[in-house]
Amino acid sequence: MNTKEIQVGVVGLGLMGTSICTCLLMAGHRVKAVAPIPSDLEHAAGRIRKHLERSYREGICEERADVYLKNLSITEDYSCLASCRLVIECTLENEAIKRSVYEKVERYISDDAILASNTSAIPISDLQKLTRVPHRFLGLHWAEPSHTTRFLEIICGAESDVSKGEDLYELAHEWGKEPTLVRKDIRGFITNRLMYAMYREAFFLVENGYATIEDVDRACRNNPGYWMTLVGVFRWMDLTGVDAYGNVMKELFPTLSNNTEVPELMKERMETGSKGIANGKGFYSYTPEEARMWEETFAAFSYEIRELALKYPVDVVKKKLESKKNNPLCS
Repeated sequence: MNTKEIQVGVVGLGLMGTSICTCLLMAGHRVKAVAPIPSDLEHAAGRIRKHLERSYREGICEERADVYLKNLSITEDYSCLASCRLVIECTLENEAIKRSVYEKVERYISDDAILASNTSAIPISDLQKLTRVPHRFLGLHWAEPSHTTRFLEIICGAESDVSKGEDLYELAHEWGKEPTLVRKDIRGFITNRLMYAMYREAFFLVENGYATIEDVDRACRNNPGYWMTLVGVFRWMDLTGVDAYGNVMKELFPTLSNNTEVPELMKERMETGSKGIANGKGFYSYTPEEARMWEETFAAFSYEIRELALKYPVDVVKKKLESKKNNPLCS
């Protein structure tokens, strides 16, 4: 599939939208970017350029920023989307806002073009009811920063044409992803259901005095954070002994938190206006310099962990076995 022949639209140019644009540009697409919020017009081009310049320095892309930026147009005019075969909505998690965006997008795109949402919270089956042509609507759940991570979830809603999801699955490999195709819609999709189960247990442990916030973070960094770049939960159990996990589950599962309410610790943060490094108040406190340094450190980490992760793709063992078979003297 030639990415240069596929024009892609991106609606919403905040943090996620700009890094998605960066990923698509590096893959060779012509990108039509629409800014529903006027202030995004002031910052989007600069963010995308910065991502491209850093990606070039890190060896992720082969050309300098200006080469890719020739394929980018940024505007408030939805009519520019008419030639797009795929449009990705990246707006706030608000159904009224999304409905308004879909109405504007569908005025211009053809009925066989794919319309997708980057939502991480609203079921695709609900969102596609807000559209004129629901069978061409899917979810494309990216992770930040979108231009460095391998992660992407492609989600089919109840009315989605699964073949369109399969087309996106193939195309996503051209974007440098190891995508997951979610053929049956479920709230939170795959990764968020796994992660929020972990978040819930983390709150339970802290609120009940078993460990501090720092202790829980340290445990996550040094255990699951150590192996998850290489394998997922099922492969990890294969590597470390399936039967052992089954025996632990019998005793441990009944003791895990099954709370369905927002944890009190989270309510406290929400009531005090905590936004994390955005305003220096979260589960930790940050000076302006610390907040800036954490942002810079996370950006550097995302590039470095990408370099390591690319050495261990999903088929790493298969490739090693094939290499050994084809070159027996090198084994």
